[in-house]
Amino acid sequence: MRKMFPPAVWATAFAALIAFMGIGVVDPILTLIGHAMGAKPYQVEWLFTSYIAVMAVTMLISGVLATRLGGRRVMLLGLTLVIIFASLSGAAPNILVLGFTRAGWGLGNAFFTSTALSIIVGASTGGMASAITLYEAALGLGIASGPLIGGLLGSISWRLPFFGTATLMLIALIFTFLLVKDPGKKEPPRTARDLFKAMEHPAVLINALIGLTYSFSFFTILAYSPYTLSNMTSLDFGLTYFAWGVLVGLSSVFVVNWLRPLFGPIRLLQWNLLGLIAIFVLAALVHGTGLLVLVIISGFFCGIANALFTTLAMEVSPFSRSISSGTYNFVRWAGAAVAPIVSGWMGQQFGMQTPFWLAAVLLVIGSLGMFFGRPVLERSLEENGQVEGLHGHAPHGANPQKQLN
Repeated sequence: MRKMFPPAVWATAFAALIAFMGIGVVDPILTLIGHAMGAKPYQVEWLFTSYIAVMAVTMLISGVLATRLGGRRVMLLGLTLVIIFASLSGAAPNILVLGFTRAGWGLGNAFFTSTALSIIVGASTGGMASAITLYEAALGLGIASGPLIGGLLGSISWRLPFFGTATLMLIALIFTFLLVKDPGKKEPPRTARDLFKAMEHPAVLINALIGLTYSFSFFTILAYSPYTLSNMTSLDFGLTYFAWGVLVGLSSVFVVNWLRPLFGPIRLLQWNLLGLIAIFVLAALVHGTGLLVLVIISGFFCGIANALFTTLAMEVSPFSRSISSGTYNFVRWAGAAVAPIVSGWMGQQFGMQTPFWLAAVLLVIGSLGMFFGRPVLERSLEENGQVEGLHGHAPHGANPQKQLN
């Protein structure tokens, strides 16, 4: 394990864990912030939307900067910005200022996350699959622990989760500074035009657009669903989304590696999207404890989707790691950015369950895109040499090609 993942990889993975923790740390304290600042639900949802929207736009330049300045410098810049803006968020006097400081936080997070995956893959010696598994493990643990820390500290004061995240990021910055080095072989300088050129590749664009519909649904769960779960304390919220995040982590690291060889990545993703559609339809129909259970269970399907979309973003693309990651992240974060504010507005105008219907419809569109785009994705995987387990294998020696029909 040590040979497969040198210290630089572990340091980057730890920093990624803290970075993803920052996404969900506000989840349990959304209602507290709303009450403390006299803000309506859709106004509080701007804390997610401003954060993610800036992340999406920054993805256009962060990967480019990494090829010019080096991934290490861009990562350190991102971590420093997160520390500054997380601290400012904790001291924000009103919801408007908090929205702007969260946007700055998103800027720093984009600089970091766009280069973290590239460095983990480049510095690992165990291959792309194991590197992405480690990255997804960090993502899952971060998403799981963020709400828990937010709930624990938020039960004291809604400001403490921000200061707590800034402190942890400072530790991550120190580890990154001491342990992470740029790889000896650097990518040639890129421009933002290279990202748009990558979008002209059919498989890259199909995977990114389907990832966009999924990301909208993912943040409907993470950013909006707390408003549908009434009579819960911040600690209750923290425990609920901790359980959800644990399932995200377990399924993205263990379950997907068990199921992918059986079904193949495309077919597994198709079935997984159908499972998510069922979850969101049920979430639109039930209330109370039933909805809480569905929110937690959705983490199982979200973890599988996270791992598969991220892996496919690298495997279907003939471009460099930074361009492949930057292109996919720009498109999918665009879907994530509009989810909180649209869901908050729809819930207030048309009923609290309406956003779940919208998420289900978008997932149906994504599933149809996967159905019709499957030949393109599989052909691209074959062209890039990603043929092992492409169609899965059947038990007891059955013909896997027959199982595809």
